[in-house]
Amino acid sequence: MGLRILKPVTPGQRRKIVSSYDELTSSTPEKSLLRPNKKSGGRNNTGKMTMRYTGGGHKRMYRIIDFKRDKDGMAARVSTIEYDPNRSARIALVVYKDGEKRYIIAPNGLKVGMEILSGHDIAPEIGNCLYISEIPLGTTVHNIELRPGQGAAIARSAGSYAQLTSREGKYSIIKLPSGESRKILVTCKATIGTVSNSDHQLEMYGKAGKSRWLGIRPRVRGVAMNPVDHPMGGGEGKASGGHPRTRKGMPAKGYKTRKPKKESDKYIVEKRKK
Repeated sequence: MGLRILKPVTPGQRRKIVSSYDELTSSTPEKSLLRPNKKSGGRNNTGKMTMRYTGGGHKRMYRIIDFKRDKDGMAARVSTIEYDPNRSARIALVVYKDGEKRYIIAPNGLKVGMEILSGHDIAPEIGNCLYISEIPLGTTVHNIELRPGQGAAIARSAGSYAQLTSREGKYSIIKLPSGESRKILVTCKATIGTVSNSDHQLEMYGKAGKSRWLGIRPRVRGVAMNPVDHPMGGGEGKASGGHPRTRKGMPAKGYKTRKPKKESDKYIVEKRKK
């Protein structure tokens, strides 16, 4: 999982840093696990633009990912490590003993030919999916469920991980990627290891066209707009725009938007760091 720093042969390649894709073993996805991925271009059913700065981009197919890992006790062999255009992490195609194929989020260190398991009484090795009650304290985990049987909801993006710090009765305390410590039921599942492609955050597009390939259109700054279009618009020359705000007028930097009496606050042991 390395990076390639391109030589500045053209203006678009200056400062461009891309993944080397060394870990990939196949460029053809499993056809039975593909579904159409329709794009709206930011328009609603009447054709009106409801999401700005969205549109275009390369055509994609969605890969169905197994976030539940509910085939307990049955071994699966890793067949390929593949690229997924819909997420920052790499994905792995695994084949179960009964012949069923599934995609999973590939953790760091997962290689073709390795066997992975899920369920009870399983060794806490990379790629194995265990109940939190059976994971040793201090273990690095990802793909964590918030509710039993719900499927992985936390720590799924490239390079992310959480750490199991303690267990108290029916709850465990897990330190999340944001720095927040949270209570999660020990009957929930988590996968051992760190999510693959940890160098993703070091990549640089190098040119505006790369954003267009990803379906991101140019974003206009609020201070460049007129007063009718944005609270920070207007003024003579390059005016600063006053206090940073959203287009609807809500303060944008440092203003807490979380409800003070949110139901899930009771599960938060330590809030995330500012």
